[in-house]
Amino acid sequence: MGTLATESTPGTGPGTEPKAAADVATSPPAAVGPKRPETRRSTSGLRATDVYACVGAAAASLSITGLLYTRLTGFSGFLGFVVTAYAVFIGLYALLVSFDEDGPAVRDRIVSAVVHSMGLLLMTALVFVVVYTLWEGRRALWHLNFFIEDMVLAGPLQPLTVGGIRHAFIGTLIQIALALAITVPAGLLCAVFLNEVPGRYSRLVRTIVEAMTALPSIVAGLFIYALAIVALGMEKSGFAASLAITVMMLPIVIRAADVVIRLVPGTLREASYALGAPRWRTAWHVVLPTARSGLTTSVILGTARGIGETSPVLLTAGFTTATNLDPLSAPMVSLPLATFQLVKSPEQAFIDRGFGTAATLLGLVLVLFVIARVIGGRGPGRLTRRQLHRRVLGSRKDLHRIESGRRTGRFSTAPAQEPTRRHP
Repeated sequence: MGTLATESTPGTGPGTEPKAAADVATSPPAAVGPKRPETRRSTSGLRATDVYACVGAAAASLSITGLLYTRLTGFSGFLGFVVTAYAVFIGLYALLVSFDEDGPAVRDRIVSAVVHSMGLLLMTALVFVVVYTLWEGRRALWHLNFFIEDMVLAGPLQPLTVGGIRHAFIGTLIQIALALAITVPAGLLCAVFLNEVPGRYSRLVRTIVEAMTALPSIVAGLFIYALAIVALGMEKSGFAASLAITVMMLPIVIRAADVVIRLVPGTLREASYALGAPRWRTAWHVVLPTARSGLTTSVILGTARGIGETSPVLLTAGFTTATNLDPLSAPMVSLPLATFQLVKSPEQAFIDRGFGTAATLLGLVLVLFVIARVIGGRGPGRLTRRQLHRRVLGSRKDLHRIESGRRTGRFSTAPAQEPTRRHP
C-alpha cells in the first residue's frame, strides 16, 4: 500500500515543540512602509457630472430658445421665453443624465431638478418682494419723524419730513394684543380638547378648524361687520378689528397647537394616569409643559398671520389720521390698512410713506418669526437660565424643609418596619 505524504510547516512538524505564547507576543513586528494619510470620504450626493450636465443643459437651453425667438420663429415675450427655456432645459438635462444613468436614476434626477428649480423660483420671488419694498420705502425710512408722528398735519403736498405712522403702529399693537387675549386661551383650550377628548364631536371640530384655515380674510371681515357692527350696533373701532383678526388667527393657532400636542409621548400621559391624576391635571401639568416651546411657536405664527391682515381691518376699523388709544370707540388704523390707503394716493410722498409702512410691517413680522425660531428651536426638556435658577431655588427650599423636619422629629430617618401578618 502507498503512503500519503503530509507537508509540515516549520515549527509544527514531528519532533518540534510549538512556540510559547510569550515568544509570539514579544516577537518584533514586521517592517511596515510609510503611513499614508487618510483621505476623507465624501458622503455628498452631488457629483461633478451632475454639475456639468446642469450647466450644459442651461447654456444649451438659453441658446436654443434664443434662436427660436430671434431667428427661427416670430415668438416674443419674456414670460414665454422663460417657460420655453425651462422646458428645453429639463429635456436636455434628462438627455445628458441618461448617458450615465439608467431609467430610475434619470427620473430621480429630473424630479430633483424640478424641485430645486421651484424652490429657487420661490426664493427669488420672496427676495424680490422684500428688496423692492425696502428700496421703494428707503426715502421715508431715513426720517425719524416717520416713526414718532402721525398724519394729522401731513397733507398731500407735505414733504417726508412731516407726518409718520405712529398712529398705525400703535393701532396694530393694540389690535393684536386684544386678538391674542382672545385667541391664546381659546386656541390652546381647543387644541387640548381635540387631543385629550377623542370622539365624534372632536372630529367634527377638527374638520371645521381645517376648513377655516382656508377661509378668505374678506369673509371674516364681513362676518364681524354683519354681527358686531350691523346687528349689535357697535361702531367701527379697534375692538371690532381685533375680533375680525381673531377669526383669522384662531384656526392657525389651533391647527399648529394640535400638531404640537400630538407629538407629546403617550407614555407621559399613561404615567400621570397611573399615579391617579385626573385628565385635566394631566393636561395642565404634563402635556402643556412638555409642548411649551411648540405652543409658543404656534401662537407667534398665528400672530404673524393676523398682523398682516388688511381686508378685515378695512371693513371693521374705519380710517383716521390721528392717534387713537381707545379701542372701544372711534376708528383705529393698523399698518396694513395705512399701507393700503397711502399707496392709493397719486402723490409721490404718500406712495413713499406707504412703502415705508410696508417695510416696517415686514420688519415686525420678521422679528416675530425670529422669535418663533429661537423659542421653537429649543427641544423639550431644555430649560432657560431663569428656569434652571428657579429649579435650583426650589431644590434648596425642599432640602431645607427636609432638614428642618428631621431636626424637629417630623421626618424619621429609621427604616420602616414591615407589618407582621397574623395567621389564623
